[in-house]
Amino acid sequence: MLDINKVDFDKGNGLVPAIIQDNDTASVLMLGYMNKESLELTLASGLVTFWSRSKNRIWQKGEESGHTLELVEIAQDCDNDTLLVQVRPKGATCHTGPDTCWGFDNNPNALFLNRLETLIKDRKDNPTKQSYTSELFGKGINKVAQKVGEEAIELVIEAKDDDKNLFLNEAADLMYHYLILLVAKGFSLEDVIKVLDVRNKK
Repeated sequence: MLDINKVDFDKGNGLVPAIIQDNDTASVLMLGYMNKESLELTLASGLVTFWSRSKNRIWQKGEESGHTLELVEIAQDCDNDTLLVQVRPKGATCHTGPDTCWGFDNNPNALFLNRLETLIKDRKDNPTKQSYTSELFGKGINKVAQKVGEEAIELVIEAKDDDKNLFLNEAADLMYHYLILLVAKGFSLEDVIKVLDVRNKK
């Protein structure tokens, strides 16, 4: 977590590098620089603001393009001279057009499954009447397991046809219910990944 009073601006002549990372995909989007004023403005506004070395002034990302960086969290490194700024980008980050300043696409990845797993755990621990997931947990492990079996069969059926949309939707249904089953049994994706990792090393 950020402690602004400990950030060492003196080491870099008033500036610290700020690594900008997409909070949802973990992709590194760009590298900028902040002085104390731009860091304070970022915290106050919720929009990432830099010190522009080329313009020699405070510069809020997206002030011209509209492609802003919505602040999620800031952390400083162990030497207090570099910031990790986690954001949700609104539009492309690079001024030349790509998602990132390295030209890589910023696509959703498996980290989404971790967030989904967290949501499922919350539906189990804090059930609500409006939640299908909470309702399924309430019916017990046999019903959860049965639902996984039903979704697996439906996916196999769709795999025999050529409807891409139906196939992907059934695959998503199976994945979701599989995660529910893991949570119901007290396990996580990480537990399954560990098993796969051991197998991969054999």
